[in-house]
Amino acid sequence: MRLDFGLQSLIHNSTMASILVIEDEPDAAELLAFNLRAAGHEVTLVDDGGRGLRVAQTTRPDLILLDRMLPTMSGIEICRALRGDAVTQDLPISMLTARAAESDRVKGFECGADDYVTKPFSMRELMLRVQSLLKRRQPVNSVGQQLKAGDLVLDLASQSAQIEGEQVRLTGTETKLLAMLLRAGGQSVSRQQLLTDVWQYAADSDTRTVDSHIKRLRSKLGPLAHYVETVQGVGYRLSVG
Repeated sequence: MRLDFGLQSLIHNSTMASILVIEDEPDAAELLAFNLRAAGHEVTLVDDGGRGLRVAQTTRPDLILLDRMLPTMSGIEICRALRGDAVTQDLPISMLTARAAESDRVKGFECGADDYVTKPFSMRELMLRVQSLLKRRQPVNSVGQQLKAGDLVLDLASQSAQIEGEQVRLTGTETKLLAMLLRAGGQSVSRQQLLTDVWQYAADSDTRTVDSHIKRLRSKLGPLAHYVETVQGVGYRLSVG
């Protein structure tokens, strides 16, 4: 086993993080661990779904790489459980799976995954996605900065939103997505621009990633969900009118 030569340039740019890999295929798990450790990360391997959930809840890693098909508990069930727990709801989760159908991808995002990578995948691409997810875990901007629109207040440092006076926790991705819409000042933001600025993905990537996260964001906004408007054929905008 060896490190992909193309990953060498990523090693010096990575920030050490604790990464939990929940994967029941030994070869795949070891290959992931080898490359992640070579990039400077601390890696924990778990090959069982139920045990993986318990490890995630007790250790709260910086990132979870989650297989979809697992013994005792599926990746979908684990993702839902983590998103439903206030302690773990903001953990970055990348789902790794051989199931590449559109309906499978949508289900993965709807259950709360931040990313959905289909097997077989390029290790170099996966490492770039890992870097992107870890960057999103950091605060969006300086401590104490807030963005406001109508009855919505977004606190960038705490990654939370005040909705009609009630505080709601957001994930790093949701925070950056909402911040970009707020900063647009009511102007439309294309799906491609959101992918580029929030996810750091190529503009020709699958824009259903954006749609799934917008759906989750609206759910958290509750009575202010209508603030996030769909602009047909373009993308989204924030409107308090």
